[in-house]
Amino acid sequence: MSKSGSGAKTAAKRVERADRQLTNEAAAKRDTAPVRFASFLGEVADQPQLITASIATMAAGLVGRRPDMVRGGARMLAAHLVATGVKSAIKRSIDRTRPAKAIDDGDHRFEAGDSHDHDLSSFPSGHTAGAVAVARAVSREVDGAATPAALGVAAVAAIQPVAGNHYLSDVLVGGVIGWVSEALVDALFNRVVPPSASRKEPLQG
Repeated sequence: MSKSGSGAKTAAKRVERADRQLTNEAAAKRDTAPVRFASFLGEVADQPQLITASIATMAAGLVGRRPDMVRGGARMLAAHLVATGVKSAIKRSIDRTRPAKAIDDGDHRFEAGDSHDHDLSSFPSGHTAGAVAVARAVSREVDGAATPAALGVAAVAAIQPVAGNHYLSDVLVGGVIGWVSEALVDALFNRVVPPSASRKEPLQG
C-alpha cells in the first residue's frame, strides 16, 4: 500500500474512533426517562409516520382547496420515497452495530455486509434522511412551514446519538441523503409542474 493510501486509512480510523467516542459520551444517559421519551417522540420521523404525514398534507390541501399543500404533500411523499430507497440500499450493503448495542456488548462492527439484523443497521440514519427530505419538500411549497420543519429535523437528528440509535456520522450521512434526494425530486417537480404556477390560487371545482 502506498504512503498516501496508508495515511488515508489511518486518518479514517482516527475519525471513526472519534465518532464512536463522541457518540458513546452522548449516549451515556440513554436509559433515563427523559431520553427515552425524547426518543419515542423522535419516531415521528419513522417511515410510516412520514408517509402518513405526506398523504395527510395532500388530503388537507384538497379539502381546504390549497394547491400549495397538495403540491407540498406530493413533494414530501416523493422526496421521502427517494431518500428511503437510497438509505435502504446503503444499509443493505454495510453492517454497523448500533451505539447502544456496541456499548452494552463491547463489540463494534463497521464493515461491508448484508445482515438484516436491526442491531447492525446503524449506518446511515434513516430517520434523519427521511426527516430532512420531507422538511425541505414541504418548506418549498407551504408558507410558514420552513421554521417548524427545520426545528423538527434538528430535534430528530439530535436525539439519535443521545438515545444510542445512531453514531454522529450516521446522522450526518443521513442528512446528506435526505438533502440530495429532495433536490432530485425538486428538479423533477419543476419540470413536471412549473414553479411559476401560483401557490395562492385556490383549487377549482
